Amino acid sequence: MKALLLKDKGLWKDMKVEETEKPAPGAGELVVEVHAAGLNPVDYKTGTNGNPNWTYPHILGLDVAGVVAEVGEGVTGWEKGDRVVYHGDLTRKGGFAEFTLTTAHTASKLPEGISFEDAAALPTAGYTAYQALHRKLPLDQVGTILIHGGTGGVGGFGVQLAKLAGKTVISTASSHNHEYVKSLGADYVIDYREENVKEKVMEITNGRGVDAVIDAVSRQSATEALDMLAYMGHIVYIAGAPDFTKIKPFTKVLSYHEIALGAGHQANDLHAQKDFAVIGDHMLSLLSEGKLDAMLKEVIALEEVPDALNRLSGRHVKGKIVAKLK
Repeated sequence: MKALLLKDKGLWKDMKVEETEKPAPGAGELVVEVHAAGLNPVDYKTGTNGNPNWTYPHILGLDVAGVVAEVGEGVTGWEKGDRVVYHGDLTRKGGFAEFTLTTAHTASKLPEGISFEDAAALPTAGYTAYQALHRKLPLDQVGTILIHGGTGGVGGFGVQLAKLAGKTVISTASSHNHEYVKSLGADYVIDYREENVKEKVMEITNGRGVDAVIDAVSRQSATEALDMLAYMGHIVYIAGAPDFTKIKPFTKVLSYHEIALGAGHQANDLHAQKDFAVIGDHMLSLLSEGKLDAMLKEVIALEEVPDALNRLSGRHVKGKIVAKLK
């Protein structure tokens, strides 16, 4: 089969499409014929640092939509020809290939009305945002929420899901993207380059601060967000923990929530792993009902993935990029 091969860590910009061995299913696994594969920052980050579980050449790509080609021993509920979407285990070979493997219990069935490209835009960013909102935050106690980076994958899905949950949503983005982020559901958008984010948040909340922050930008951004939280506020961080020493204990009484989506595959916790499929099923239903935008902005060929990952690494890509293989 053809696949985009990573020859060694740090060499992701030099990946080429070459021939490699087609995978065979083990017990509990599906072989998936890949129709579309989503791109995410985790691809170039792990491609830079490598992983101790990898052998080279390795294949990147965590977000896959396609068709079941083979069913492994002991698998129930799946048949050859079923349409499927899933979030992959980053310790294993990924989806930038004609065929790839996944565990059957982490995958979701893809409704006929959703394109492979839209589906492949969902898992890493969408499931992360979903975990942040629906698995970490006590949403019944959250009225206002600040979601950094509303033009990005996690931020954009977060804005949409928060608005669907009935929250007042504040986001950050460059001024030329404000209307786009508002179209996703943000009530307020702050230009983080030209405005003082903390001052604007306090102005919007009448000096109280927000009930929750979702930060997928950086450790520094998460640390700065601590001052924008109200008493008993919550921060969910994806790109690094804030400096907790910035808040004196027993004052604002904040709660801290870490998100590491990929860790679920390594948790040796079947319930946690099956929850990927539960999240996928719900997000696909929202997409089918027109309540969620996949934010697909660009469809590329497999050969174009390295260049697109390079652009992603500049952190100014709007929406999602997906590689189409079929």
